Amino acid sequence: MAKAPVTVTLTAAERRDVPIWRNGLGNVQAFQTVTVRSRVDGQLQRIAFTEGQDVRQGDFLAQIDPRSFQAALDQAVAQKARDEAQLANARLDLQRYQTLSRSEGASKQQLDTQRAQVAQFEATVQADAANIDSARTQLDHTRITAPISGRLGVRLVDAGNIVHASDTTGLVVIAQIHPIALFLTLPQDDLTTVLRRQREAMGRRPGAGSPAAPPSAPSPAPGLPPDEPSEPPDGGLPVQALAQDGQLLAEGRLLLADNRIDPASGTIQLKAAFPNPDDALWPGQLVGARLLLETRRDAVTVPAAAVQRGRDGPFTYVLQPDQTVALRQLRLGPVTDGMAVIEAGVAAGEQVVTDGFYRLRPGARVASAAPQPAGPGT
Repeated sequence: MAKAPVTVTLTAAERRDVPIWRNGLGNVQAFQTVTVRSRVDGQLQRIAFTEGQDVRQGDFLAQIDPRSFQAALDQAVAQKARDEAQLANARLDLQRYQTLSRSEGASKQQLDTQRAQVAQFEATVQADAANIDSARTQLDHTRITAPISGRLGVRLVDAGNIVHASDTTGLVVIAQIHPIALFLTLPQDDLTTVLRRQREAMGRRPGAGSPAAPPSAPSPAPGLPPDEPSEPPDGGLPVQALAQDGQLLAEGRLLLADNRIDPASGTIQLKAAFPNPDDALWPGQLVGARLLLETRRDAVTVPAAAVQRGRDGPFTYVLQPDQTVALRQLRLGPVTDGMAVIEAGVAAGEQVVTDGFYRLRPGARVASAAPQPAGPGT
């Protein structure tokens, strides 16, 4: 009695473009973070910002009581005026001694002493000018402005408090989130490939290999301050940030690989930049991240479920014209997104078994409800 055919699921091998991804865990961080601190001691008179506000570099944030610093500046200006008057008088005396010395009405010692006094007053005036610059700088520091463009966090000090230059808490934290940075970690074995592909990606940019020209100001994203950058640098390998359910959050570009491998974990940290115009990414957020190394063009693919592992390496079962299956050894390429790239062993259009391997043997007769075309994996 003939054995009943084995019920299996069949899928056709197809040619398609296959993106090759490297997956890792991503940690979102602000592109730049600055804690705004006072550079002088005094009473905080005024807070001029709102928590969560977007600011531009140079925007006024807070005011420290300037009166004592204004008085110090006025005193330095008066001191300089007094010393300049003394310098002018000493120069007149020097001219008189020079005139008298020609008729031997003044000794050489008196002339030299007067010259030294003029030089002394000149040095004093220079020191007064430095004191004025210092006092004016201290006065300027009473007006606190934003050192970078970005978004403000929670206010850390209220108006009326005494602040000090030695305070570590600061007034507020500014985080640049347009663009925003994402750090992802990959095994060190991927580093050589990543660096090579990154050089190729950067090399395709116009003018690669020549000194970089200053970047032009990008168009601001809606709702952002005009001078806050909204685009990451051009070039670099594509990077995607994914939610826990696999949903695409944002797309960006790889900036660099860290200059050292972590010897404890054998991993390398990569940094990518995302425009983030819709605030899909937020500092401190943990996301899935994947890096596109390359795209295999017109590659023969089968579902990853069709690839089995044996003593002689990967193999699959291929449907024959007589409805039996043959075992084929495979030369396997990358496996990504549920699809396996087949470099040798299966041709496009051949039917391969993706389910029902339990009773399957080479030469076994099989039955399938209907051959199914290969679909994208998950």
